[in-house]
Amino acid sequence: MTLEEKVNAVNEVFEKLDARIEAFQANTALHCKPGCGKCCYKPDIEASVLEFLPFALHLYKHHLAEQWLEKLESKNDPLCLILNPTQAGAGLCSEYTHRGLICRLFGYSARTNKYGKKELVTCQVIKTEQAESYREANEKIESGLDIPVMNQVYMQLHAIDFELAQKSYPINRAIRHAIETVLHYYAYR
Repeated sequence: MTLEEKVNAVNEVFEKLDARIEAFQANTALHCKPGCGKCCYKPDIEASVLEFLPFALHLYKHHLAEQWLEKLESKNDPLCLILNPTQAGAGLCSEYTHRGLICRLFGYSARTNKYGKKELVTCQVIKTEQAESYREANEKIESGLDIPVMNQVYMQLHAIDFELAQKSYPINRAIRHAIETVLHYYAYR
C-alpha cells in the first residue's frame, strides 16, 4: 500500500467514525462545552504515527512539513502542538480535521467492560454538567444505541498498517514521527 493509499484509508476510517459520533451526539444531546478543551490539557495524551499520517501528508503538500518538524523538535512542553487555547470557536484544535484518534473518540465512544457491556468513555465535565443527558445516554447504549467502541476503531487502523499503528507515543512525538515518515517516503521518490 502506498503512503497516499494509507492516508486515504485512515481518512475513510475517520470520516465514518465522525459520522457515527455525530449521530450519537444527536441521539443523546451530549456535547462539549464551547471553549472547554479541558481534555486537551492532559500532558500524557498518546497517539500512533498512523493516525497523524494524514496531517503529515497535508503539511508536506503545503510545504509546511519542515517548519512543523522544527517547531516540534524545539518544543519541550508535553501539550499537543496543535492545541491553540486562543482560538475562537467551540474547540481549541487548530487542525481539527487532522486531529488524532483519541481526540475524536474521547467523550463519545465506549469501551467494553469485562462482562462485554459497552461503557461510555467521557469527561468529568460532561458527567457532572450534563448529568441527565449522560444518564439517558447510558440507558440508550444499554438499549442498543450505536456508539463507536474504542478498541474496534483502533483495530481498523491496525488493519491499514500494523507497524505504524501498534506503538503509541506522546502526541507531539507521534506527529513528529508521522512527518518524518512522510519526508522519508518522498525523499526516495
